[in-house]
Amino acid sequence: MTSARKVPAELVSFLESLGEPYILCDREYRILAANSAYRGKWEGQQRIVGRTCYEVSHRYQLPCDQMGGSCPLQRSLLTGERERVVHLHHTPLGEKFENIELTPIRDAIGEITHFIEKIDPLPVQRTDEHARGLVGRSRTFMAMMDMVARVAPSAAAVLLQGESGTGKELVANAIHQLSRCADKPFVAVDCSGLAETLFESELFGHERGAFTGAVTRKIGLIEAASGGTLFLDEVGDIPLSIQVKLLRLLETGTFRRVGSTEVRQADIRVVSATHRPLAEMVEAGTFRQDLFYRLNVFPIFLPPLRERGDDVVILAEALLPRVSNGRNLRLTDEALRWLRDYSFFGNVRELRNLLERACLLCDSDEIDLRHLPSGVDTPMSRSTSKNPENRKLNDQELAEIAAQFPGSRKDLARQLRMSERTLYRRLGKTGE
Repeated sequence: MTSARKVPAELVSFLESLGEPYILCDREYRILAANSAYRGKWEGQQRIVGRTCYEVSHRYQLPCDQMGGSCPLQRSLLTGERERVVHLHHTPLGEKFENIELTPIRDAIGEITHFIEKIDPLPVQRTDEHARGLVGRSRTFMAMMDMVARVAPSAAAVLLQGESGTGKELVANAIHQLSRCADKPFVAVDCSGLAETLFESELFGHERGAFTGAVTRKIGLIEAASGGTLFLDEVGDIPLSIQVKLLRLLETGTFRRVGSTEVRQADIRVVSATHRPLAEMVEAGTFRQDLFYRLNVFPIFLPPLRERGDDVVILAEALLPRVSNGRNLRLTDEALRWLRDYSFFGNVRELRNLLERACLLCDSDEIDLRHLPSGVDTPMSRSTSKNPENRKLNDQELAEIAAQFPGSRKDLARQLRMSERTLYRRLGKTGE
């Protein structure tokens, strides 16, 4: 057993000299040494050395991989290499996301005997995450957070892909907060809410007299985000005429205000998001291929809520105080089970709306099944009720269902048992 081996004093001394929190573990997850930076986190709280890392950090009785999580130690034993993950750790200051970097140590014959683990807290306030909905423990959610932690320190363009309501702006903001420009502006642009005639002026700014109504010079959103992050939400809705100008911005880092010949430098990091299938739009000719490649340097997929398991319960309990208008409400076990089984096609946004509605209907201090929609009022039943016996819908009926459906086009296509391409083609006939 490696835990019985003597820990080299030189290794312990080296860890003690490091300013960041480090621990030394054996192959059985037992902490053999912890430097002062790590011990300082727990001073006066609990004994560290001699206990398992999963017990200290997660309060688990079994290793992370046996509790539904990702274990860097097990991964390192399999790969023989350094591993890095994001974990949600218990700390004296509450639960916090922490970046874990684990390095295997080998003996003279090449066998892995120990692991050095560096713990780097992510500077995203846990209380703020709870307040705004960026919270979860599921494997899919933690995998997403791991991608966020990896790309945030770089300047790479990020494309967030996911259904409506999955929290793309929250994730974009988290990337900004974890980046080197966290103290600079974070500017969000709703690309679907800007008319084509105003898009260029809003994004790049304009000079006085550039067009009718331009009575003063205006700074664009690119300049407003100088030094920080420009978040392009629903980037799939950008008109083709503007896409070429955005491409130039990304390729050269320069732009011009409308009505100006002066070339300006853009000191920004671009994060974009969409719920639309950009790759298919490229094939259809409605989105530029070269712009897609520029935006899609580092894609991150945001999992839908229905694929996040018990995160629904964690989110519901975190969001409830935000929508209860100061009331001290709780969800009954029956209500929590209902929420866990519900198919949230509107994702976190729909969960928040559902809780807000329940708060208004509740006259006591407990939200139960009476305050939640009945089974016939779910998004699934609302769309299928318009399509009895799964008969073939005409284009107008399809358009009516699409207009009322709360989920993404991908979800609707799956529900109606047709390809997304067919769905977009038929909706295109009706102008949807």
